[in-house]
Amino acid sequence: MCYSPFGPPAGPVLRLIGKGRWPSSPKYCAWCFKDLYRSRAGAEIESTLLFADIRGSTALGESMDPLSFRALVDRFYQEATAILVDHDAIVDKYVGDEVIAIFIPALTGTNHARQAVDSARELLRATGHDTDAPWAPLGIGVNTGRAYVGVVGTAEHLEFTALGDAVNVTARLASAAGRGEILITEEAMQASGDLPSAPLERRRLELRGKSAQINVHVLTLAP
Repeated sequence: MCYSPFGPPAGPVLRLIGKGRWPSSPKYCAWCFKDLYRSRAGAEIESTLLFADIRGSTALGESMDPLSFRALVDRFYQEATAILVDHDAIVDKYVGDEVIAIFIPALTGTNHARQAVDSARELLRATGHDTDAPWAPLGIGVNTGRAYVGVVGTAEHLEFTALGDAVNVTARLASAAGRGEILITEEAMQASGDLPSAPLERRRLELRGKSAQINVHVLTLAP
């Protein structure tokens, strides 16, 4: 809600007092999150999680020299970050060949699920899934539910992240998604209001570590 310019002339001066871009969501000022880090605070809230994973990265890594593979992963991170930040996501972390994002009401209003689904679509387009030869074959999971969102860690290393069953389900969905697939839970689809006129494929999945099966909608882009 505050006005904190990041560029000149005021930006460099404000950075001296700690007002600058927050690395996890560069559209927002880090000043607003400092109290959370100082007190290791957070809250249990409804949010939407997105996990996007490069499919077949082991085979890709085997077919490329390490520097070329690093360049591909860096390109994926850059494309993903730009899209996610544009949709008001918090870029939680990069894990190997996977990017994890959190969409929370404080930044997106009530549209967090819709922003996540729209981001997932744009990720597929940006990586070439509207063609027959995507340069980074992705599987994506999107889920809405209650999670702890806030700061965790030790005095030496703190992270702003999300924890809970909703996060675990999203991770499992990304692992279960095939190349070019977005697996969206019933909760995320309903919360997004994104109910297409043509029915999407639906699957009932058994996810590792879950006692009950999960209903998902399968969204893809036509090549």
